[in-house]
Amino acid sequence: MKHYLKRLEDAVKANWDRQALCNYRGEQFTFAEMAGHIARLHILFESAGLKKGMKVALCAKNSARWGIAFFAVNTYEAVVVPILADFHPDSINSLVDHSESLVLFTDADMWKKLDRSKMPNIKAVMAVGDFSLLYAANDHIAAAAAGLDDLFAARYPDGFKPDKVSYPDGNDKELAIINYTSGTTSAPKGVMLRYECLSANVEFGQNWLPSYPEDKIVSMLPMAHMYGMMFELIYPLCGGSSVYYLGKTPTPALLLGAMAEVRPYLVITVPLVMEKIFKSKVQPVLNKPVMKVLTSIPGVNRMIFNKIRKTLIDAFGGKVRSIIMGGAALNPDVEKWFRKFRLPFTVGYGMTEAAPLLAYAPWQSFVPRSCGRAVDSAEVRIDSEDPQNVAGEIQARGISIMSGYFKNEEASRAAFTDDGWMNTGDLGVIDADGNIFIRGRSKNMILSANGQNIYPEEIEAVVNSRPYVVESVVLDRGAKLVALVYFDMEKAKADGIDLAAYAGSIVGDVNKSMPSYSKLAKVEIMDQPFEKTPKMSIKRFMYK
Repeated sequence: MKHYLKRLEDAVKANWDRQALCNYRGEQFTFAEMAGHIARLHILFESAGLKKGMKVALCAKNSARWGIAFFAVNTYEAVVVPILADFHPDSINSLVDHSESLVLFTDADMWKKLDRSKMPNIKAVMAVGDFSLLYAANDHIAAAAAGLDDLFAARYPDGFKPDKVSYPDGNDKELAIINYTSGTTSAPKGVMLRYECLSANVEFGQNWLPSYPEDKIVSMLPMAHMYGMMFELIYPLCGGSSVYYLGKTPTPALLLGAMAEVRPYLVITVPLVMEKIFKSKVQPVLNKPVMKVLTSIPGVNRMIFNKIRKTLIDAFGGKVRSIIMGGAALNPDVEKWFRKFRLPFTVGYGMTEAAPLLAYAPWQSFVPRSCGRAVDSAEVRIDSEDPQNVAGEIQARGISIMSGYFKNEEASRAAFTDDGWMNTGDLGVIDADGNIFIRGRSKNMILSANGQNIYPEEIEAVVNSRPYVVESVVLDRGAKLVALVYFDMEKAKADGIDLAAYAGSIVGDVNKSMPSYSKLAKVEIMDQPFEKTPKMSIKRFMYK
């Protein structure tokens, strides 16, 4: 298996003057410019006393410079700690401190909201927007930042050329990334991923869906999550492709406009986005009486379906070779129509702890309702006496699987079986051909339309802290978060509380402490306590 940083080195040298990382309709960097910035940042890291294995936090909005900062840290052999910019500032403070990060890359406006006293290990803070220094713990670092142009010129007196690019390998088993799965401040779970975890995912991607220098991709998923980080940044760039960042969460119009302009070879998304496109663009046409008649006529329906397929592919720029969805199941009815259109889509399966891919199948052999077959770098088994028919927990092992959770031995022990398989927390079956079918989730994570991981327990904890609230369940309803709340009716009545008005006030109060993607849309009042299991856990499946 080839080290992913050597693939990146080869891509840089072979595509020196080609576009590498670009902000859509904004700042753009060639591979040469990207490599130059990486080299400059290495000099600054040296001045800050950063050494191999030390931690560097990266908390900023998606941008081309986010990618440069990521590779600068990883090629320096420091450990990257990506943190979602939408986390609450208190959570960011806590995670930077928990990770033992010495350097922080962030946005200038975010830095104003953070509390340096809660991150005592930080020696330097850099603005991702222009790589300027926002904070330095000593004059030596500040002087190095001020004189970086001279230091760079002295380091490369003959100019920075392709032969100066050399990225490390031989460190496969060493820690490359700590990726926090949520913004919680209590017992945080920082997934520890080795260089080989990244290399395995890049190799699988390049083997099954190779990217080329002439290819482009539009990045719309959060870079701080492994799904977007791996398949909208690391994997395509290692093939010499160009990445275009949308920056903020796109509206459907902005997304399709960018796709039409950039013309990507690959679309990475979540099912909800494709379902919205189908329901807004295609379903109204199919529901017309005349279309219902025509689509029932053999031969005629094939011409119509081919036309719809072309329209959808053209909407994404016309060069799409594959549409890959992940994170949740695709609506069965939408899936049936997509198959009728012969749309080149597939649904994969993965998690941060696998960096991230566990299962995939190319669209030509993708089995409906499945999430593909185990990837080359991992084995998958079902913890069931009859794995083909009786659902059990999906378990995995292999070189792409995490080492455990940073400074959380209890969670690390619970994540693995006695014989070394990782528990995914998902339930499923696997057929004779190795296709994996997810039957349910023992975890309760909600995936938003733009790929954010939402953990309802974190929102419920805030809701439950409000006066008169006994218990709550947070659900995803039509891409909006709704809290079902059971109140102490008697106490509220005794205190003269109008529960309808009070429920409305909870939305605003809770949302003040929630990141933008975890905000409640409404609160619904429950008349009865929630149904419980023998262990007194709420039977979530009963509430939709």
